[in-house]
Amino acid sequence: MSSKQQKLMVQPITVLFRYLQQQTRVSLWLYDNLETRIEGRIVGFDEFMNVVISEAEEVYTEKCRRNEGAGKIPGARKDLGRILLKGDNITLIQPVV
Repeated sequence: MSSKQQKLMVQPITVLFRYLQQQTRVSLWLYDNLETRIEGRIVGFDEFMNVVISEAEEVYTEKCRRNEGAGKIPGARKDLGRILLKGDNITLIQPVV
């Protein structure tokens, strides 16, 4: 007996809406910037994936070690408050564990 599994495609807008409804804290990877990530809660978005983030923090990653003189310590955080992040700058959105 063979059982067929039906694959269900999940739209990106559905995932964003779930993060919005559940007030999930997310990490956003920025396009062409490996040194920083933005963490916060999604409070709004549109069809272009422009995202409004509240409680936003800029988090410096391990890649900062290359820039010794930049003053950015890996793991350090900078409070940004509420921001609007343009969709063109977003590479990946994932929940913070």
